[in-house]
Amino acid sequence: MKRWKNRRQSGILLALGLTGIMALSACGGETTVGGGASSAPASSAAGSEAASPEAPAGDFPTPNGGELNLYNWTDYISPDLLKRFESETGITVNLDNFDSNETMLAKLQAGGANYDVIVPSDYMVAQMIELGLLQEVDPASFPNGQYIKPEFMDVYFDPGRKYSAPYMYGTTGIAYDPTKTGGEITSWAAFFDANSPAAGKIGTLNDQVEVIHAALRATGAQPCSTNREDYVKVEELLAGWKPGVAVINSDGVIGRMASGEQTMHMMWNGAFTRAQADNPNLQYVYPAEGITLWSDNFAVPVGAQNVDNAKIFINWMMDPANIGEATNFVGYDNGITGSSEFMTADLGANPAVVIPDEFKALAAPVPGCSVEAIDLYDQVWTNFKK
Repeated sequence: MKRWKNRRQSGILLALGLTGIMALSACGGETTVGGGASSAPASSAAGSEAASPEAPAGDFPTPNGGELNLYNWTDYISPDLLKRFESETGITVNLDNFDSNETMLAKLQAGGANYDVIVPSDYMVAQMIELGLLQEVDPASFPNGQYIKPEFMDVYFDPGRKYSAPYMYGTTGIAYDPTKTGGEITSWAAFFDANSPAAGKIGTLNDQVEVIHAALRATGAQPCSTNREDYVKVEELLAGWKPGVAVINSDGVIGRMASGEQTMHMMWNGAFTRAQADNPNLQYVYPAEGITLWSDNFAVPVGAQNVDNAKIFINWMMDPANIGEATNFVGYDNGITGSSEFMTADLGANPAVVIPDEFKALAAPVPGCSVEAIDLYDQVWTNFKK
């Protein structure tokens, strides 16, 4: 999703080297669900006994009713899962949605929101730590912190998991219907082809970085290039392609592709699996020029009013059964050990979810851009969106 636009505000350059399988970006979907009040008695959340800055050493908060204000990507958590959390804990969940990391960051910086748990992407976690916007709640020490997969523990954006807990991870590729595109699509170059048979029914995410990453790759350059000539080529490519683009929107992608409203779309792999369930013709592409890996995470912002409930929720979501249910809904894999036992078999066998061996070399983290590159991204995106 759209990233980095406000990074200059932090006055830093983020070195985005990454261990394991995580990278830059984010994901989501398309519906808003508010958690209603629950009359269920407060009960012990999944596993509840780790250190909490607000409680005596060795204590972990226990559910005592109240509320939890959750700020998440659109359609990125199961409504039934939230209802079960409410029933088991007596905590009422109030859900609000955002469509990009920058939207979330701007709202928090403006001081007009009161959220207890947010879901930033990897690079945004690092940025928010630098900006002093996240509380150090040490999720790795929570009772269910023991289930964090080793490769998700010492991550570049939060070493040792002091500020964040893993949620989902995935890729951003191309979804298309080969019966309507004149054949197979295998590359970003084909996606950005102004003469594509899909012209007029092409959609793309409203994501500055992903779109420009992909366009740079399509022109033979690499993401975060500082060569201005590369961006001249990208602007020319996007200008020729734009007349065939029907929609630039990160919300509603699942419905548009499932219904056939769009024939080809830049898409997150989890959203793709949900669209494919309704439209089996759809295919997911690992473009030959490369594809971005990303991860999303739970974090507690500074100023949260219900910190204990935030810890209870994050710990509850790190239970393998609960995060497994979340994966079944969103269609992305997660960072919790043991969750595969609770995932449906079709997800584990879906090449859009589990990267096939022949495409693993194409899926990789994207290094952090310099300020010079970020400025070039901004300029190209502004011109494209005019």
